[in-house]
Amino acid sequence: MTDTAPPSSAAPARKGIFQSLEIDARLLGMIGAFVVLTLGFHLLTDGRFLTPRNVFNLTIQTVSVAIMATGMVFVIVTRHIDLSVGSLLATCSAVMAMTQTVVLPQTFGLGLEHGAIAPITILVGVVTGALIGGFHGYLVGFLGVPAFIVTLGGLLVWRNVAWYLTRGQTIGPLDGNFQLFGGIGGTLGETWSWIVGLLAVAATLIAIWQGRRSRISHGFPAKPVWAEVVLGGIATAAILGFIATLNAYKMPEGVIRRDWERLGCPSAEDCVIGYGLPISVLVLIVIAVVMTVVALRTRLGRYIFATGGNPDAAELSGINTRLLTVKVFAIMGVLCGLSAVVASARLSFHSNDIGTLDELRVIAAAVIGGTALSGGIGTIYGAILGALIMQSLQSGMAMVGVDAPFQNIVVGAVLVAAVLIDILYRKRLGVK
Repeated sequence: MTDTAPPSSAAPARKGIFQSLEIDARLLGMIGAFVVLTLGFHLLTDGRFLTPRNVFNLTIQTVSVAIMATGMVFVIVTRHIDLSVGSLLATCSAVMAMTQTVVLPQTFGLGLEHGAIAPITILVGVVTGALIGGFHGYLVGFLGVPAFIVTLGGLLVWRNVAWYLTRGQTIGPLDGNFQLFGGIGGTLGETWSWIVGLLAVAATLIAIWQGRRSRISHGFPAKPVWAEVVLGGIATAAILGFIATLNAYKMPEGVIRRDWERLGCPSAEDCVIGYGLPISVLVLIVIAVVMTVVALRTRLGRYIFATGGNPDAAELSGINTRLLTVKVFAIMGVLCGLSAVVASARLSFHSNDIGTLDELRVIAAAVIGGTALSGGIGTIYGAILGALIMQSLQSGMAMVGVDAPFQNIVVGAVLVAAVLIDILYRKRLGVK
């Protein structure tokens, strides 16, 4: 008679594919919703939604809101809110427009197209945003005024400060080099887009490899090798597919006939050039990487999430939560300044209604991207994906022919639904 040992209760259970890949269920749900949304609009528009031209336009339209959404993650994570970002964008845009069309030409004799105009203008806009954002943070952190009230006042104040700076006039055209940050007027071209794409693939694969090595060296369980390979393959396909799509959007014949010599073509007839990666999207990618590093790899990021998780415990542990609030709102101001660069450059002029309702779009993008209004939870990539979902929803409805009022109704309903889903998801996990 042969003895058979009972199966050990300590034997590890077999993991499913998604468990092995360790993909966040919330992220997977957002990606699934985005895929369904885009495919649905592609069918409803008779195949026009996912064309290279529309994908290109969709990306440059998303950038401005996405940049601010990365900062809104930090604000909401620390249990605050910023309702002034659209108005602050308008003020930064007005300051930059006046700087390059009035202040620099009249004071220093620097006319448009001078090489120093664009960098000086951008610096002025970013500093303006940082100072105003820091001032908001001081009122909230040190004087104890609720962020809702401070930024609600800022929504009214800075919108009208922008109006007075320009006397209600549209200011333009803006400097040509400055306009390169707007999108279609400033792209990397096909060759440099592929170079950037390959560098992004290399950086992603190195990050996956280093993350695996770090987990093993610290004694934490690592994903199976096949899971790492699958994730690397998905990331590579996504990056290179995105670059290929942007490169597939070719310059119109009229543009080529006008500028074929400047573009380096032998003749207008033999010239076929793709736009490639917009500079504004490259700016967003850089900001996303920097903000992710700050969130995950720096003391400031740890303090932000610790404060959002439990403000009292964070303060008792020695974190200067008041100064931290100033820093978070100053970061938000800097990102509003950078967003103003992209938004006004895309228009090629400053207008009084620039950034109108952006505060709602930015908050919606962060919340749809998984940032919890109760604080302590949020991701940079989630906010960017949320902004892309928001813009896809609006663009798709516009292409289908949905009236603007109904578009706002749908966006509002989606925002409420996203918050409800987040609440139910955290209750299911037992997270407050």
